[in-house]
Amino acid sequence: MKRLLVTMTAALAPVGLLVSLAGPSDAAQQDVVRTDNGLVASKTVGDAQVFDGIPYAAPPVGALRWKAPQPAKPWTGVRESKLGNVCPQQANSEAPDGSSTEDCLYLNVTTPTKPSTKPRAVVVWIPGGGFFSGAGSSYEASKFAARGDVVVVTVNYRLGIFGFFGYPGLPGSGTYGLQDQQAALRWVQRNARAFGGDPRNVTVAGESAGGMSVCAQLTSPTSTGLFSKAIMQSGSCAFNWADNSQYPGQTASSFWLPAGTVKAHGKEWAADNKAKFGCKPGQSMLDCLRAAKSDVLVDDTLEFTQIGYGETPVVPLSPARALKAGLFHRVPIISGNNHDEANGWLATFGDIKDYPQLVKNMVGAQKAPQVLKHYLQSNYESPAAAWGAVTTDRIWSCTQVASDQQAAAKVPVYAYEFADKHSPIAAPGLGAAHAMELPYLFRLGGYDFPMSETQQTLSNQMIDYWTAFARTGNPNGAGRPHWSPTGVREVKGLSLAPTDQTGIHRVNLSSEHQCGFWAALGA
Repeated sequence: MKRLLVTMTAALAPVGLLVSLAGPSDAAQQDVVRTDNGLVASKTVGDAQVFDGIPYAAPPVGALRWKAPQPAKPWTGVRESKLGNVCPQQANSEAPDGSSTEDCLYLNVTTPTKPSTKPRAVVVWIPGGGFFSGAGSSYEASKFAARGDVVVVTVNYRLGIFGFFGYPGLPGSGTYGLQDQQAALRWVQRNARAFGGDPRNVTVAGESAGGMSVCAQLTSPTSTGLFSKAIMQSGSCAFNWADNSQYPGQTASSFWLPAGTVKAHGKEWAADNKAKFGCKPGQSMLDCLRAAKSDVLVDDTLEFTQIGYGETPVVPLSPARALKAGLFHRVPIISGNNHDEANGWLATFGDIKDYPQLVKNMVGAQKAPQVLKHYLQSNYESPAAAWGAVTTDRIWSCTQVASDQQAAAKVPVYAYEFADKHSPIAAPGLGAAHAMELPYLFRLGGYDFPMSETQQTLSNQMIDYWTAFARTGNPNGAGRPHWSPTGVREVKGLSLAPTDQTGIHRVNLSSEHQCGFWAALGA
């Protein structure tokens, strides 16, 4: 690592949920690293050095709103390790007060404190949040980096209306958030060595919308050469949903739309909302929208959470079609889901009592009897549990399996499912629902969630799998069961659970989640 060692006396800024504050008299040895734009200082967290809030692109404000990310401006002096702004989003658990600050294209670098004789592998983490919420700063990576002996980079990217808006004549419509991710990956290529990382050994990883972003980067021609491995957690190229399956009243779709559709929606939305933007006489709609206050746009950010494809080299094809056609970067992949993924959405359906009606609303009256026979309500402890199994398999598990099968024809794919039913962030009865694996890899919000001894062992094993894969392309090593890449016909991998539940063991994900049934049903 090319760095200067200095001693700084400062209060440690709070990170996320719960962090002890260092008093103003507490001195800590910190590193200073020279990036291509200036010097950045670290703070010590556990056995790692953390460089928070490094700008990787210029603030996308004013005339730069809805344009490709531009280079960040150099700075003088030493930039302190301090979390950058989260990108504009409505209030949520990661940003309780929401945000309307567009100056948000920051990343965070975490490195082990122990020295290394050779450059380390780099993991670039793309956060999830449905393409409308989330931040790289929510994923404090000190344990992951130190235990795994890797450099970790977590990134912000434009979300919602700021990242995926489209309008006729607007280049890049529906892809600005993905372009930000590529700008961050290019920053890593330029600066990894300064932090002791190897730019030739970069893994791009993410969960949920972050996993789908990884899929987009896997199939994007403009990401060529930016990474050599990929990890997709609970998000795949084939991800889509049926009518009324994630939310009541939602129509069937996916996170990928033709750019023309995104632009047409943008034009219609702008016309319907013109009065609140304060457009001036003779001003073009795009100029008016670029001048609009960000807090006004945030109100409608959920209108634009789907990626536009087909009219830009960033996403020339839908990632699902590109992967199926074999048009993706030939890199090893880890890909998986959580066992009870869709249980996190059960609450949106209220008090679930009429399971047959929900199935009928999802697949139609003609196909509903087949689903109800295959997923007999009597086999589950409640109507809600039956509905959770149906939607987990149809929306999440089998779309991931389909992507795994397509990728495995060309590259090694290590498939898994996370199966700890008592994650420290799981509400009672939800089981291994969406995002429940995250505290096993990261200190979410900088907080160590309490785990049992067996859960802590699982956390260590998962970090070891993930980081061995990042270093070598193979997740295997001492202290954990062997993990073989899946075949193509059926997707087989590992089920990840503590030893006081089912332990880590081989599982046929295709059969466990009834993927043959769903493929034949065509729903």
